[in-house]
Amino acid sequence: MSGHLTLDGIVYPFQPGQTVLEVARENGIKIPALCYHRKTGPAGRCRVCVVEVEGQAGLPTSCNLLAKDGMVVHTSSESVLEVRRSVVNLMLANGEHNCISCEQNGHCELQDAAYQLGIEIPAFTITGPELEIDDSSEMIVNDRRKCIQCGICVAACNNVVVNEVLGMGQRGFESKIVCDLDVPMADSTCVQCGECVQLCPVGAFIEKKAIGKGRSWEMRTVNTTCAYCGVGCQLTLHVDDDANRIVRVTGREVVPNDGMLCVKGRFGYEFPSSPKRLTQPLLRKNGELEPVSWEEALDFTAERIKKIVEEHGPDVFSAFGSGRTTNESNYAISKFTRAVIKTNNVDHCART
Repeated sequence: MSGHLTLDGIVYPFQPGQTVLEVARENGIKIPALCYHRKTGPAGRCRVCVVEVEGQAGLPTSCNLLAKDGMVVHTSSESVLEVRRSVVNLMLANGEHNCISCEQNGHCELQDAAYQLGIEIPAFTITGPELEIDDSSEMIVNDRRKCIQCGICVAACNNVVVNEVLGMGQRGFESKIVCDLDVPMADSTCVQCGECVQLCPVGAFIEKKAIGKGRSWEMRTVNTTCAYCGVGCQLTLHVDDDANRIVRVTGREVVPNDGMLCVKGRFGYEFPSSPKRLTQPLLRKNGELEPVSWEEALDFTAERIKKIVEEHGPDVFSAFGSGRTTNESNYAISKFTRAVIKTNNVDHCART
């Protein structure tokens, strides 16, 4: 049932089934949670999201703690911060988390948690097994040295996109994320959808083509629609204006794709920068194609259409839409053909 709970002295309403973490984030209260994502659900693995609840022993994890009416929660008491610092210190010590050279610098939840908790140098030193980097696949690099074993990639691969490739291999101190029966990613059944790359909270899964191309804060983001098919997946392009290129693509967590993308939508973004792409109109003059301005090209096209319609009638024209463009663009070409040229000769590649 719905009710009210108190977070750090302020009363907030909640809906049935909401966790303390969800209520806190809904109201702008920052609780770090490295193993939680909305799509994969609560896991309670990282123990960074612990909170203090009055009248309850211990420090429960807020990601799987259901809100109850009258509950009084402290999200940043000294005991809570002490536990979080210990956990984050252990994560930083167990692995190679060199923020300076990491591709996720500035976009890493472990880095954010360390900053929020005031951790500059790890308090512990741990010598663990030598973990390798799997860069065998074409699009994705799995740097196991940076993995914090949060399990988000496994849950996303198995339960969100249902590819069932990633899993946890080995035991104890030697645990690691594996593909299928611990084979290189290139030899596995991975389809390179990149959901693991998008949801990984650290730098354990990174996009191979984007390595060394720029930091997250150097990119301009542009929201757009994928042009590869008619589904209409929503994308965010991360653009380097100085180099005039797209560095990476992430899926927007809105309908219809909720952040998920196929291999083409996520990694097939280099064609806008192809040297073979036309960047300005060409007009045939004296048998040769010559670059012209858009004004000249549009004026010439308008005059030719007008003259042909006057001489032969509008039905000599036809327009073909494309499944690789948006509904809005297809509507525009249909309206132009019917309302301006005055013909119903409109077809589309998806008709069959």
